[in-house]
Amino acid sequence: MRDTRRTRIVLVGLLLAGFALITVDAHGDRPGAPGPLGKVRSLGQSVLGPVQRAADSGVRGVGSLLSGWGHSAADQQRITQLNAQVAALKAQLETDPQNRARADQLDKLLRLTALGGLRTVPARLVGLSPAQDGTWSATVDAGTRDGITENQTVVTGDGLVGRTTAVGPYTATVLLAVDPASTVGVRLAGSGTIGTATGQDPHTLRVEFLDPQLEVKPGAVVVTLGSAGDAPFVPGVPVGTVRQVVSTPGALTRTVLVTPYVNATSVDTVAVVVQPPRTDPRDAMVPGAAASDPQSAGATQP
Repeated sequence: MRDTRRTRIVLVGLLLAGFALITVDAHGDRPGAPGPLGKVRSLGQSVLGPVQRAADSGVRGVGSLLSGWGHSAADQQRITQLNAQVAALKAQLETDPQNRARADQLDKLLRLTALGGLRTVPARLVGLSPAQDGTWSATVDAGTRDGITENQTVVTGDGLVGRTTAVGPYTATVLLAVDPASTVGVRLAGSGTIGTATGQDPHTLRVEFLDPQLEVKPGAVVVTLGSAGDAPFVPGVPVGTVRQVVSTPGALTRTVLVTPYVNATSVDTVAVVVQPPRTDPRDAMVPGAAASDPQSAGATQP
């Protein structure tokens, strides 16, 4: 109780003293002039003011730094997330057309092999070697472990690519039909006139028909004649269309230039024929043949 009473007395005394000082200070010698304690207050402000401002500035600086650091980390995280989303969208935009193109190629392959009664092993072209060692060749990702052997026909859904020449366990080399060293027995779709096709360049085959009097027009379709034992070429695979008839007066053959159906520089998905058709499919695999003559196309099924 004594301590409490003493504490109260001290507090009351301090309050009265403070009130008295405020009253005296507020009434200077003249209105608006600082009171007797103004000089003391001014001196205190002059001494302690810079310290207070420096402390306030330091606190504000640290606070700003901490606040800025927090926002920067959050912004950086958001930027990282947005960059990841942009990269994913770009990959999707780049991949989707490729997937659609690959799906289209596989769909064409299925139709072609079904119409021709062929059994094939699908593969992807993983390397193209134009004019390597004087030959135009390609590498596919299928080999002996997949049932691939040498001298088998290689096709896409559009037509002839070439034939296998060297086969390893996991890959095979394909000599392209457009190579100058490649010779393919061919015939005209419809008439059946036979000839031989030799590669000229990636976009041209030179075909010599054995009938020098043959009347052939640009746009005529050329297909494979087929080899003995169906190796290396099975019959009826579309090769290309006649682009130009070459004038060769006195020659014993009729020469034409053919544009291949397959552009070897843009091939992705191929198929290697591992089992030939039981019967000659004739013109069933010619583009548009199934639509124009469904009975003929159906007759080629094994």
